[in-house]
Amino acid sequence: MRYTCCEPTEIRNFLTKEEKIEMLKEYKDSLEKEVKGVAERIKELERNN
Repeated sequence: MRYTCCEPTEIRNFLTKEEKIEMLKEYKDSLEKEVKGVAERIKELERNN
């Protein structure tokens, strides 16, 4: 379940515990991918110097 600014979504005030857990897991996965991308970019920049 993702919420974006550009896609129509159903906005609810209260999420179930399971929905909160799933959203946090997706957020964690996204952050881990971001960290991997940053690490790759750092290595790329270090190689070019």
